[in-house]
Amino acid sequence: MKFSAKDLVGSVQRLMATAQNGLEVIRFGGLTHDVESSPFEVVERRRMYRLRHYFPDDTTPGRPVALLVPPLMVNADIWDVNVEDGAVGILQRGGIDCWVVDFGSPASEEGGWERDLADHVLAVSSAIDAVTEATGSAVHLMGYSQGGMFAYQVAAYRYGKGVQSIVTFGSPVDVVAGMPFGLPYGMVSDVADFLADHVVTRLPITDSMVRIGFQLLDPMKTAKARIDFLRQLHDREALLPKERQRRFLNSDGWVGYAGPAAADLLKQFVAHNRLMLGGFVIRDQPVSLAELKCPILAFVGEVDDIGQPAAVRGIVRAAPNAEVYEANLLAGHFGLVAGSMATNQTWPLVRQWIDWLERDKALPPEIHPMTEHVDSNRPRSAATRAVHTAASLAEAGAGVGKALEGIASNTMRGSVELAGEAARALPRLTRLGMIQPHTRISLGRLIAEQGRRAPLKDLFLFEDRVHTNAAVNVRIDNVVRGLVSVGIRPAMRVGVIMETRPSALATVAALSRLGAVAVLLAPGSELARALEITGVDTVVADPENLRQAVGAGARVLVLGGGDSRQLDIPLSDKVIDLEQIDPAQVKLPAWYRADPGLARELAFVLVTGTGDRLETKYISNHRWALSAFGTATTADLNRRDTVYCLAPLHHSSGLLVSLGGAIAGGSRIALARSLDPAQFAEEVHRYGVTVVTYTWTMLRDILDAEVFPAGHRHPIRLFIGSGMPAGLWRRTTEQFAPARVLEFYASIEGDVVLANVKGVKRGCKGRPVPGTAKVELVAYDPITEEILVDGSGYARRCADNEVGLMLGKASDGVDISAGGLRGVFAPGDSWMPTENLFRRDSDGDYWLIDRKDTVIRTQRGPVYGQPIVDVLNDITGVDMEVAYGLEVGDHCIAVAAVSVRKGFRLEPKDVTEALRALEPDKRPDLVYVVDEIPRSSSYRPSTRAVQAAGRPTPGPDTWWYNRASDAYEVLTDEDAAKILGDN
Repeated sequence: MKFSAKDLVGSVQRLMATAQNGLEVIRFGGLTHDVESSPFEVVERRRMYRLRHYFPDDTTPGRPVALLVPPLMVNADIWDVNVEDGAVGILQRGGIDCWVVDFGSPASEEGGWERDLADHVLAVSSAIDAVTEATGSAVHLMGYSQGGMFAYQVAAYRYGKGVQSIVTFGSPVDVVAGMPFGLPYGMVSDVADFLADHVVTRLPITDSMVRIGFQLLDPMKTAKARIDFLRQLHDREALLPKERQRRFLNSDGWVGYAGPAAADLLKQFVAHNRLMLGGFVIRDQPVSLAELKCPILAFVGEVDDIGQPAAVRGIVRAAPNAEVYEANLLAGHFGLVAGSMATNQTWPLVRQWIDWLERDKALPPEIHPMTEHVDSNRPRSAATRAVHTAASLAEAGAGVGKALEGIASNTMRGSVELAGEAARALPRLTRLGMIQPHTRISLGRLIAEQGRRAPLKDLFLFEDRVHTNAAVNVRIDNVVRGLVSVGIRPAMRVGVIMETRPSALATVAALSRLGAVAVLLAPGSELARALEITGVDTVVADPENLRQAVGAGARVLVLGGGDSRQLDIPLSDKVIDLEQIDPAQVKLPAWYRADPGLARELAFVLVTGTGDRLETKYISNHRWALSAFGTATTADLNRRDTVYCLAPLHHSSGLLVSLGGAIAGGSRIALARSLDPAQFAEEVHRYGVTVVTYTWTMLRDILDAEVFPAGHRHPIRLFIGSGMPAGLWRRTTEQFAPARVLEFYASIEGDVVLANVKGVKRGCKGRPVPGTAKVELVAYDPITEEILVDGSGYARRCADNEVGLMLGKASDGVDISAGGLRGVFAPGDSWMPTENLFRRDSDGDYWLIDRKDTVIRTQRGPVYGQPIVDVLNDITGVDMEVAYGLEVGDHCIAVAAVSVRKGFRLEPKDVTEALRALEPDKRPDLVYVVDEIPRSSSYRPSTRAVQAAGRPTPGPDTWWYNRASDAYEVLTDEDAAKILGDN
């Protein structure tokens, strides 16, 4: 091969140019060049940010205004990598007034390393106020990566005030749907929690750590960029146009990340996915993206492994009240806002988006309404991105690799999630198994444990305020001091009659911490009678129930509403205001021990029923813990859940399932003051509610109000409670799909707890919860009220689908002298009978049939009420129903009363077809329509109220069962004379 002098000279010149340029890079960090940033002035300086106004000399009136927000780890210059090709330059040439929020570097700002996430959100909110005041226009709020997350949060926090539209670039919303690199969410969530609690708050994340971390996320692209730079190092003119961008990525563009802000991000948006579910907290205020109503444009990078497309598209579900659009680009995370792709596509599209909104121009086809699921044949693995970068022809091979990766990833994700569920359940079941009669366990103790373990974690939310474990425990301890000062002692029974509010929870927990017994009373109940049968002479009441409590003759301790509210009744030795007692001045006596309650000791007394059926339920600490841990295990409640307590605390479902399950599961508790459908719809999104508790027909009011139309997106995954009728169950699952219903049953006496975990069989009570009492069904004669025995004298176990009395195995140390049974199936065994009759189907699931004392004793034998109401409630037009026995002369007939849903009409044929599900002898003799069926304070349809309204009368809305025609027919006067004995 021959070398000419010209070739030799060229090679030497190239070598010298490479050396010269290389030396310049080593000395100055890059090539010196004349490219400058776009002109701007800092119009506002605050502790948290500086507000830049770009091209301040351009005073063209009426221009649209854009406010751009950078992510925390990237310098604000991301919006102006160079004058010609940067975001602010392109937008300015399109007639848009550009403003930029500059958070600065935590390393150089005063208190920078102490900033948390809320500081940045409030800073952007302040910047919006400043820009709107200066320009007189609402802003188009734009954010890249986490800056886009800030944009969503700020707009929701402000309820959209001052924001005309939101534009985001690679900003993830649904972390679960788009874990980077296909990692399983359960594992990432646990790691994020650990990092937030133990690492990032102690170790500052410096700019060099951020730079290296981002480069390691895409090592192939980083290596390729450096190789390309070295190969072109001799050609200065070729490198200069991209030099500022290169230096930005290699060194200048990165800033540190404050530990508290990183901890907030990991906790709220990774571990708990609050941006998607709602309920993220800004300065003790819960916020949800459901508040967003302005137009939203989200840019999606098809090869973005940080803001994955599935995670970015979560905004369409998280903001159901907004019009959400998307623009898909074949770009990575950084390429969405900088580089040739951004110059040629991103920023021109942003300009056209603003033109569409403000200048009545057409929307480009690249921008279209976002859909939740988008099929894409573009693989997004690391290998595929390298192939895309190199523009090779190996896409087919990468696609196969991606398919295999997807299978492995999904398998791993499912395995890890299953393992995570088991890991949460096993410690709870283990703790249940370790509880002995002398074990110290109580509500107050569990709350104290949470306070020690995670003092700053949210415990409950009420009226848009968040209360942490630490704050709640301080309040509980203060209430304890107030109670001690007025003479409350351990084991004393103290009534609690309060509306649902934080003070009610604090009172119940304080009595538990003190070792006293909380007697929970329903507002509006027969209070004097309830106090008499429970032996209570002191009641804690809120201001709303003060007058009723005083009228019942009890000593009243007033709590709640703060110390500045006015009371209707003057204070005296019988009316004491606990809010006026200074806890710091109360010296605790020597006998006081916090949370002394033992498992065997009485913790709560519930009062149920009315009139002569007023009953008391005695709940020990063990019984409460059994339901609490059983609920948490069965519902898989965890720290990511927010439990919305519709069920009041004075109902067993509220105390045992709602409060107990949430505390045992480490979940947040959202307290609802009352059942208000409109408020429910708002708070479900604002609090990020994932679990809703109920009692009886409570959800009927929400469904009838149509505040959640079918198909409306929501974060709810589960409804848990007791007493939901079968038809209401069907309506609930249809309206709130894919959420399911978890129905519980808990006996008054004993430790029987059943749960319908699968939720497939509507109306079924399910099977025993792990760790609770073993159950058996024994043959029972409801007429003679006797257990039937076999030839050996032991109780006869029921066959499948045979109605029998449910018994629960008595735990060791339980006193069975009050209603217990011994020697039931074997010598010396001990069992506690429940008050209910059940049947067990062939699958082993239990169905409630009736209470022992409400079985209708007709001439043809027993008729059970629960199957009747279940069948009737499943008729579409039926609202509520009750079944009862009506005395007619010397015998009793079975009667069912129904109310009809608004807009529907009930015909006799509807009743006939529905009741064919029951045997003829088990059907009601009469079915009649009433205008309304009153309900109790726990939303249970009141049979007594229907009976008190009068007997059924002949007419077109009263039907009798004609056995000859096997149909229900209109009750005439002649028929009434025969059936009701009417003359």
